[in-house]
Amino acid sequence: MKLEERFLNGADEIRRLAMQTLFERLDSLCEGAIAVDTQARVVWMNDKYARKLGLASVEAALGREVEEVIPNSLMRQVVQSGEPILLDIMEFGEEQFVVTRMPLNDEAGRVIGAIGFVLYDRLQYLKPLVTKFARLQLELTEARKRLAEQRRPKYTLASIIGSSPPMLELKRHARRAAEQDATVLLLGETGTGKELLAQAIHAASGRAAGPFIAVNMAAVPETLLEAEFFGAAPGAYTGADRKGREGKFAAADGGTLFLDEVSDMPLHLQAKLLRVLQEQEIEPLGANRVIKVDVRVIAASSTDLKKLCEQGRFRTDLYYRLNVLPVALPPLRERLADLEALCETILEGIAERGNPARSLAPSALEKLATYSWPGNVRELRNVLEQACVLSDNKRLAADDFAAILPPPAFESASVPKLTQAVEDLERQQIRQALAATAGKVEAAARLLGVSRATLYKKIGSLGIRV
Repeated sequence: MKLEERFLNGADEIRRLAMQTLFERLDSLCEGAIAVDTQARVVWMNDKYARKLGLASVEAALGREVEEVIPNSLMRQVVQSGEPILLDIMEFGEEQFVVTRMPLNDEAGRVIGAIGFVLYDRLQYLKPLVTKFARLQLELTEARKRLAEQRRPKYTLASIIGSSPPMLELKRHARRAAEQDATVLLLGETGTGKELLAQAIHAASGRAAGPFIAVNMAAVPETLLEAEFFGAAPGAYTGADRKGREGKFAAADGGTLFLDEVSDMPLHLQAKLLRVLQEQEIEPLGANRVIKVDVRVIAASSTDLKKLCEQGRFRTDLYYRLNVLPVALPPLRERLADLEALCETILEGIAERGNPARSLAPSALEKLATYSWPGNVRELRNVLEQACVLSDNKRLAADDFAAILPPPAFESASVPKLTQAVEDLERQQIRQALAATAGKVEAAARLLGVSRATLYKKIGSLGIRV
């Protein structure tokens, strides 16, 4: 045999022995080992792994698909890809294991299976990694829990204050909207509580367990609106997140998406919103795929959308698509019967934030009832907060609001007093009579139907020169 052949044969033997030694060493060091075939069925497992998995014996695992034995196993992925997964962390029940998975190849290089090792307990220097992973996993779980809490509705139909006829009618419409899964359009002046009502409808609907996502159209820059709504693929635009971005529609999947001030939506985005409402699918910015979503949309506007359609600033087809279940919210000035209950609730909320408890005197309620409230309940809350800050009185009276509320319209109007109007009319009539009689008081008195003495008295009091 030639020297070269003896060298190659020796190298092959060394490689074989090295692989055998490595395998045996890993088997002795690790806490478990497993091998699968090309169908990801278990063909071998050591006794330690069987005991760790709670199996009666190794034979109980043989021939079964690996996921039946180890639910979170990625051995099938290794077999299918032919690529190893080194130093991964696998969860099993309450425990986490550091594992290594490698493909098994035949002499021709074909993948014939995969082998995995559990390394956790023996390789002590990996424990800090597992500890860090466990801590990060806990933080992630807590963050997801907080996010889920934030996405739950804060208000229900019981949160809507008011028993006046307009509010009873509003609650009736809201309950009907909650029973349906169609698109809802909330119409009302600013500050009437459209988002509160949207949350209440969501909470009373079959989607209550899903997320409630709110977007104020006026608060999002127009350049980011599309990504905000539909998401973006990694690197879709300058400054985009390398991991991509989840849009509001995806975040609201299974729940409700509330679009506040939908009238501010640009026309090009209106067309895309219409398609989403019709097809229930979105296409993230920069992506070549569509994603199915299950989202109920509640839109709101303080602007007359019909007029915007006539002006060409809002798509008519989108308006009809949104206006399936219209609900109109009454302004505060049309439900002043609810004013006292609203004030009590707002003052209780102010006190819960650590401020002194306050109440309203009848004079304060009378004062508040004379105001037109263009900002509705939002403005009422602001006025009450100002009064609590500016006044030390525990029982707020009308005077506590004098510097906050503008005077009623009739107080500031330029209407002359009645006495002044009468004097002006008398002065005008006397001058006309004196002019007609060439300044003769007696003749003028006869024209006016009064005595001469009375006319002289009026001429003096009114400052008329004869």
